[in-house]
Amino acid sequence: MESGAGKHWTEEEVKALLSVWSEKNIRKQLHGTLRNKGIFIYIAKRLQELGVCRDWKQCRAKYKNLKYEYRTVKYAHTSGDATKTMKFFHDLDAILRSEPVTQLAAEENGRCCSATEPRLRTSPTTDSTQ
Repeated sequence: MESGAGKHWTEEEVKALLSVWSEKNIRKQLHGTLRNKGIFIYIAKRLQELGVCRDWKQCRAKYKNLKYEYRTVKYAHTSGDATKTMKFFHDLDAILRSEPVTQLAAEENGRCCSATEPRLRTSPTTDSTQ
């Protein structure tokens, strides 16, 4: 493939990724799946339809990097450091704020689910018993 792992993403490519990522069904699948290769294969195919030639690994890496950078800036802002910024912060904020609060709280506390750890589904009854 002509686009290597080290090739930088253009602004248009990132915008295309964000447009696909912002779709409700994509956000829902990304939230509910630990092994998400199939979702990123689908995202890569959708991006190809939009003229962006990236493989699923590149899409997953960019997704993870954007989320990490977003959370870093968001944490800096809540800590009082408004100087830290990123180009697509508002777009990502709109996408990531629509994810369930339980996942965001777990990730902000530095805890992520591993492939061997069971995924907990919270409900009003389990919240009140814990």
